[in-house]
Amino acid sequence: MSATYRQPGLVLTDRRFTVPLDHDDPAGETIELYAREAVASDKVGQNLPWLVYLQGGPGFGANRFVGKGAWFGRALKEFRVLLLDQRGTGHSSPANRQTLPLRGGPAEQADYLARFRADSIVRDCEAIRAQVTGGAPWTVLGQSFGGFCATTYLSLAPEGLAAALITGGLPSLDAHADDVYRAAYPRVERKVTAHYARYPQDVERARRIADHLLTHDVTLPNGYRLTVEAFQSLGILLGGSEGSHRLHFLLEHAFVRTPQGPELSDAFQEEVQGLLSYAPHPLYALVHEATYGQDERPTAWAAERVRAEFPQFDAAKSLAGDEPLLFTGETIHPWLFDCDPALRPLRETAELLAARTDWQPLYDPARLAANEVPVAAAVYHDDMYVDTAHSLRTARAIRGLRTWVTDEFEHDGVRAGGPRVLDRLLSLARDEA
Repeated sequence: MSATYRQPGLVLTDRRFTVPLDHDDPAGETIELYAREAVASDKVGQNLPWLVYLQGGPGFGANRFVGKGAWFGRALKEFRVLLLDQRGTGHSSPANRQTLPLRGGPAEQADYLARFRADSIVRDCEAIRAQVTGGAPWTVLGQSFGGFCATTYLSLAPEGLAAALITGGLPSLDAHADDVYRAAYPRVERKVTAHYARYPQDVERARRIADHLLTHDVTLPNGYRLTVEAFQSLGILLGGSEGSHRLHFLLEHAFVRTPQGPELSDAFQEEVQGLLSYAPHPLYALVHEATYGQDERPTAWAAERVRAEFPQFDAAKSLAGDEPLLFTGETIHPWLFDCDPALRPLRETAELLAARTDWQPLYDPARLAANEVPVAAAVYHDDMYVDTAHSLRTARAIRGLRTWVTDEFEHDGVRAGGPRVLDRLLSLARDEA
């Protein structure tokens, strides 16, 4: 039964749907999807068009808004909004270290998770659209990985879309995971260099922490093994609008004096474990590289292999000389499944996914070239997470797509920019700007 409740100015309804695990076997096993319907309280009785929001990730449930912040308030001016927890996330049938053993061993778990990519998410949307809209097409707003899903939607089921709005999420149509990370490491280095230019005192702070981790075994309170590589991965913060400042404030209270000498402070460890733990979103680690799998080549831990081509990210080499420590970014490595207690039981499953060679194409270049759906995309200049050159190449390949290239925002512009980003995308899609 659906539950309806209120926040100031909003009426929210919990929606639950049953969809096939494998859409090619509609009579087979099913999973549950959860979504939250939202409508402005003064528009409850109106016949409004629908906007479905596809969250970034993969592996994250939809935003839990309180009130009408960010893009949400702008959307509610004219849409009913469906905040979908993509399969395996949020309140949808969960996929994590606790539930995956119900599938069987690692091989069965990997087969199950192979159905948690953008193609399945799009087919989920199509399976529930008739129940939500009565069959009418809806507008999709895709942030980051959600934009990858929107591009897949345009490839697989454009008839379901009234418009597609993409923010920080135009993928390459044909790049292998190796190509993605080969383009990513130089972008990450630029972000780290910019951070140190803003906060030069962090050069020595980061080196000191890295040196401590190279010479001490540190286990965080939740059981996470804090290695120097794990510490470097905090650079993922640098892709957001406030990330450089957050990293700076984290580093400035790293150490405390103890009778045994300097130690990493409890406050630092507590904050770091919250930033690094994959317990709330293990799918991100498990299927992240699989989002780039589209042919018979395995992804094979692409981020780890390609990192070796960029020796400046080697912490020990940096500390042996005078070079600043380089943080890393949105990359998944096999050592994560040793460090993180939420991932350790899934190491073999992750290895099988990395070795998989039967990935199906996620995009249809011919169909995109003939696209008739209004599409607008915000492309953030030097986006740390999604390569700008890849995005612009894809933009040229989708008929009628209009781009807004801006350096005003980072990857999280749809959140940090309030209503402005969505307003701009709607204007572009409607040929009003």
